[in-house]
Amino acid sequence: QVQLVESGGGLVQPGGSLRLSCAASGSIFSINTMGWYRQAPGKQRELVAIMPKLGVATYADSVKGRFTISRDNAKSTVSLQMNSLKPEDTAVYYCNIRFRGQEYWGQGTQVTVSS
Repeated sequence: QVQLVESGGGLVQPGGSLRLSCAASGSIFSINTMGWYRQAPGKQRELVAIMPKLGVATYADSVKGRFTISRDNAKSTVSLQMNSLKPEDTAVYYCNIRFRGQEYWGQGTQVTVSS
């Protein structure tokens, strides 16, 4: 019923930028939250940023001041602008949405920060 498609991942050198996008489709009427998580090799999946339907975004301390999340409710999309990227940001990034008491995940997109 619900499908999330991510795009924008890739290889970038330290200090560079990437913009991730996620489009939701299916039986969606009102999404409560949209956000991004990431999982580095050998580590647990962690919250990167969450944008509620109403209110302000929440960011992980490690990305504050560098990443910016945004959403377009009319298009059911969420984006993550990533600036000043560091090698520690290397991970698979996952789009996440929550509504009607359920949680949905994208397939993940690889972000690699390396020279």
